[in-house]
This record gives sequence, C-alpha cells and structure tokens, in this order.
Amino acid sequence: MNLIELKGIQKSYELGKTTVTALRGVDLSIAKGEFTVITGPSGSGKTTLLNIIGCLDRASAGRYQLDGQDVSNRDFDDLAGVRNQKIGFIFQNFNLIPVLDVAENIEFPCAVRKDAEKPEVLRQKVERLAEAVGLKPYLHHKPDELSGGQRQRVAIARALITGPALVLADEPTANLDSATSEQIIDLMLALNREQGVTFLFSTHDARVVKHAKRALEIRDGVMVP
Repeated sequence: MNLIELKGIQKSYELGKTTVTALRGVDLSIAKGEFTVITGPSGSGKTTLLNIIGCLDRASAGRYQLDGQDVSNRDFDDLAGVRNQKIGFIFQNFNLIPVLDVAENIEFPCAVRKDAEKPEVLRQKVERLAEAVGLKPYLHHKPDELSGGQRQRVAIARALITGPALVLADEPTANLDSATSEQIIDLMLALNREQGVTFLFSTHDARVVKHAKRALEIRDGVMVP
C-alpha cells in the first residue's frame, strides 16, 4: 500500500474577482520509505501541493489518501490531528522557537499533545534523536547559539519526534552553504536508509535532486510525465 495517493487534485484560489488555479488535476503516488523530490519553477504549484499533502490546506477537488486514510474532506480540526500524528515538517527557515533550548524545541510537537508522554520518557526520545542528528552536546543551547546547519538538525529531530509516517521538507537547504547542505542531505539519506523514514522534498537545489531516489517535476499545476 502506498503512503500517499493523490487522484485528480485541483486547487483554486479567489483573489478579488479573479480565480487563480494552482493545481490542475495532479495524480501522485508515494510508497513508504521513498526519498522523493518535487521540482519546478516558482509558481509551478510545488508549495501548494506540499501544503495539501501536509494537511495544511485542502484541495478544491480530487481525492487524497494518507497512509490508507481518506483525508480529502476532513475539517481543519481533524487535519490538525492528522498532521500531529502522521507528518513531520522541515522548513527552509528552520521555524525554531527562540526562547526554547534544543531539547525543548525537539520535544515541542509531543509536549503539546493531549496524550503527551511522561516527561522522562519524552526526554529519553529527545536524547536518542539528538544523538542521531549529532546534537547531543547542544541540548541546552538556544537556537541563536547554533549555526544554520545545527538549527536544521534540530528541525529534523523535531520532525521525527512524533514518529511520523511522512516527513515533508520545503527547500530544506535553501539557507545553508554548500558544505552544510551536503551534510544535511547525507543525514536525511541515512535516516531514510536506516530508519525507513519517508521523505518528500520541494526544492530547487540540484544537490538534493541528485540524491533523490525519484525526482518529479511540476509545471503550471500539472505533473510533467
């Protein structure tokens, strides 16, 4: 069974009296354990597609199944629950909380759950993930005490803390230098290979595309054959 199944996904926005169509009938299947990249020029629909897959937005038409569940017509409260249980996010601007230290940023998605784990259990998970991404010595550092690459490692650990079925990465290397980008790509490849984490990227970065197991292209809201 595929992790992601999109059929005929369309998305339109109303801007004043104008209707803007961002997606025009996208079909897409992603198997569990894939390391897949979606490329395309600015305005092609990449971000809109990622937002729908990430349950941050809903399609105007079409069907979306995530891990065997139809999430096409869920209301936004239900989608918030799906995101928290099934999806991890990595952003180009890291989106860390500046007043929290590394450990607190990593555990945050779990700490805000209604069924949050006991603090000692959660902290053990944080320490294991911090070690996996090379951050164990920095657990009590604040984000402004870290390099860009270290901040992205925090974001990766935070994306994994809930044990998601899927990790979505929107331009994860955009704000990193070449050497740091390679380190981050290698880290995500290792997590994909060793832990079976499914990664789906939106990127312009040729270095990310080069390492992908599958590279897809979207143009004008349509997947290129």
